[in-house]
Amino acid sequence: MKSIPSVDLRDFISEDVERKQKFVDALGTAYEEIGFVALRGHFLDDALVEKLYQEVKRFFDLPVDVKQKYEIPEIAGQRGYVSFGKESAKGKKEGDLKEFWHFGQYVEDNEKLKSEYPENVKVEELPEFNEVGKQTYRMLEKTAKYVLRALALHLGLEETYFDKYIHNGNSILRPIHYPPIKEEPKEAVRAAAHGDINLITLLMGAQGRGLQVQNHKGQWIDAVAQPDELMINVGDMLSRHTNNKLKSTIHRVVNPPKELWGTSRYSIPFFMHPVSDMKLDVLDNCIDEKNPKQFEDITAGEFLNERLIELGLIKK
Repeated sequence: MKSIPSVDLRDFISEDVERKQKFVDALGTAYEEIGFVALRGHFLDDALVEKLYQEVKRFFDLPVDVKQKYEIPEIAGQRGYVSFGKESAKGKKEGDLKEFWHFGQYVEDNEKLKSEYPENVKVEELPEFNEVGKQTYRMLEKTAKYVLRALALHLGLEETYFDKYIHNGNSILRPIHYPPIKEEPKEAVRAAAHGDINLITLLMGAQGRGLQVQNHKGQWIDAVAQPDELMINVGDMLSRHTNNKLKSTIHRVVNPPKELWGTSRYSIPFFMHPVSDMKLDVLDNCIDEKNPKQFEDITAGEFLNERLIELGLIKK
């Protein structure tokens, strides 16, 4: 596959059985073959997106010492600010050329989980920043729920199979700022080649060139969404749960051509995580003689902890 397929969520949520099945088939095929799709018809509206970008740019434009007030080392970057170069891809020493913010889950009906998750960090200097982040989080979470329902049908599961695992899940909304590049980077890129940890990732801001996806032939292809599209990919948790039937595809954000070094890039991924006690054991209907079980049993929480250590966000 040499390009990213495009699908429309309105087909799935329509009352038309044929349109719904067409969406399920197209999504399932894309995730088996390349692990990425571009999605139209999601629940974000233009006004909310515009407001979010305004607030995100205002935050990253704050002085470094102000931003660093919101960096809380003891929670391993799960909420608030993570400064430039702190995160690296699995197996890489060089820090990525980015800074970012984390909005986390807004638990309203489970006191146990509420006490387990760190609280969201409030930015005093920007009175609308946190509310706009929360609204965006909710709309992307809703979009992800329907994508996972379609995937459940593709896998031969009950349509609502994932619902109980993603309700109050440990999902993260991550506005990222890739600052202008001021000198020749030695080894670092804006985001080194990596697979995502979670179930699925919904990416805003993939309109410009930069994001690249590695297909099964090892070729890097540009993943460029239209302005009304989200780029959505499979993460390692879902790949593991499906015995690699659904592909977690390696991707990266490359540095721009030298003439564009003076420009910032912003992107905003939503990492859909389940609750930590979800078992990621390989699904029985994804195992057969040709595809024996590839992964050991593990919970989502255990898997996440392992990967955060590998990324350098949790120190052993």
